[in-house]
Order: sequence, then C-alpha cells, then structure tokens
Amino acid sequence: MPVATFAKAGALGLGGMYVREDVGGTGLSRLDTSVILEALSIGCIPTAAFISIHNMVNWMIDTYGNEEQRNKYCPKLCEMDHYLASYCLTEPNSGSDAAAMRTTYRKDGDEIVLNGTKAFISGAGISDVYVVMCRNSEAAPGGAAGVSAVIVEKGTPGLSFGGKEKKMGWNAQETRNLIMEDVRIPAANILGTEGKGFSIAMSGLDGGRVNIASCSLGGSSAAIQQSLDYTQDRTAFGKSVASFQNAQFKMADMAVQLHASRLAVRHAAQAIDNNDPLKTQFCAMAKVFATEAGTKICNEALQLHGGYGYLNDYPVERFLRDVRVHEILEGTSEVMRMIVSRHLLSAK
Repeated sequence: MPVATFAKAGALGLGGMYVREDVGGTGLSRLDTSVILEALSIGCIPTAAFISIHNMVNWMIDTYGNEEQRNKYCPKLCEMDHYLASYCLTEPNSGSDAAAMRTTYRKDGDEIVLNGTKAFISGAGISDVYVVMCRNSEAAPGGAAGVSAVIVEKGTPGLSFGGKEKKMGWNAQETRNLIMEDVRIPAANILGTEGKGFSIAMSGLDGGRVNIASCSLGGSSAAIQQSLDYTQDRTAFGKSVASFQNAQFKMADMAVQLHASRLAVRHAAQAIDNNDPLKTQFCAMAKVFATEAGTKICNEALQLHGGYGYLNDYPVERFLRDVRVHEILEGTSEVMRMIVSRHLLSAK
C-alpha cells in the first residue's frame, strides 16, 4: 500500500473530498469528486480506487456519526497521514447477497461483542478504521433487520487479518479477510441508529459505484492515449498502424464508449448531489455501463498493441487487469441490472 502517497493526497484535500469542512473535509460535490478520481486513475487505477473507498467510509462517519464520532475520526481520516479507512460488508459466503451476512454482535453492558469474518477487504491490515456491518445475534437471520454499522479500530483485541490475497490486478492495494473473534468495542461505536446499518451500507454504495465507475473512466482514458501513441509510432506493411482503417475504427469506438460512459457517470454523480429520487437507479446504470466499457476499451487497447500489449513492458495489460474487477466490486454487473430492472418495474 502506498501509504506515503495517501498522505500526500490527504495534504491536497483528497482524504475527505465530500466530507463537511467543519471536520477537515474539502466539501466538494460528488461531481467534483468523480472528475478528480478519473484524473487520478490515469496515473494509477488501484491507488485512486482505494482513495475512493477511504472517502466513502469517511463520508459515512461524517453523515451518520454523532458529533463525538465525527470529531474523533473524520479530521484524521481527511489528513490520510498513515490513518486510513476500510469498508467491511462482503463475507466469504455472502457477496451479492449481502443481507445474508453471518457476522454478529451481542450486547454486554456498555459494550458489544463481534464475531465473524469479512472478505475481500481493501486495506485490511493496513487501515486504522473499519466500518463493519453486523447483525444483532438476537435478530432473525437474513434480510436487513437487525443489521448495524459499527466502527472498529485496528489493534482491538480479537481483531486479526487473513493472508494477503494474490490478485489478478489491483496490486497497489492489499486485500485480506478481516477476522473478529470476541472483539469488544464500546456500544458508542455503533454508527447512526442501531438496526439501520443495511440502509447506511447501501447509501454509501451509491457514491461508491459512481467512484469506481470514475476510476474506469481514468483507466479507459489512459488506454486510449497509449493506443494513439503506439499505433502512430508502430509501423506495419510500410506505414503506421494508425493509418489503417480498422485501427482507426477501433479507436473511434473506444472514444465513443468513453464519452458515453463519462456522461452516464457525471449524470449519476449529479443525481446524488441533487438527491434525485432515482439516484440509486442512475448510479447502477452508470456503474454497469462505464465498468463494462472500461474492460472493453482496455482489451481493445491491448489488441492494438499486438504481442507487445501482452508484455508488462507496456502498461495496457495492467490497465486491463486493474479495471476488470470494477465489474465485480461495489455490486456486480448482474446486481446493477437487477437494481435497474427493479426500478423500471416498480414504476409501472
């Protein structure tokens, strides 16, 4: 994890881009944030993506936390100076079906005791603050009932981490399981209203989906620029590859897909800013469209590079490996289509 880079990002105000200014945030709009994350992703997709996750958690504490929680955590999270945050929803046996989570908590006086495992946690073992979704042990299993969001700090007894996952991409950030065995935290660490954790988790994901889609925009933009440079420099049959119509049409299609994706993502970001009643639908639309387009664009960029595209001497293979996971995290493409269709059918 490039923690020194994150500290520099925090110094530029990127640790709390849409966090309120009274706790150290920059107070930007979601549209502003989308533009910034796209630009950052041109340099490094997974670094920008972790900044987006950190911002989502910081925003959740700022939005749903009480004044004590906001003042305790948000200022340091905004600085990002060796103080990072991770979002903990997914479990080994519940990914898309997040409501099937098995992580539980029980009350014990003025404390709560957590047990369970979270999976695929970006920054696990490195981050200092974890917002964890868990179910009251007395609540019926399944569904959103009884789920709360809680703040767990690194170093809490009983909190441990699994081995570093060996991933296809996103290697600039570490991914591990987060394991809780009788982890005791103050009951005051419950974020927002007890039992409303699932709605808190979902509200965070609207913005998270726009953020990840924005990272796909940056990767796509970088892939197109690399393709333009390479095809104009590379010669075949006595002329540049860029002079062949098939290469020109390929790059034109890539540019069209990027432009359409950018419009969808910007529209979704504005929908969050304006609290549009259809914001969840628009975020799902933008996420599925931009992330799938990102994979296609990066794959075409690799093809335009020929055999060299398959070598790590050129960055296009890394772009492809990094953007591919965007179709999975923060809600798979299939779940995004479920959300869109559900909204369409409910409007009838």
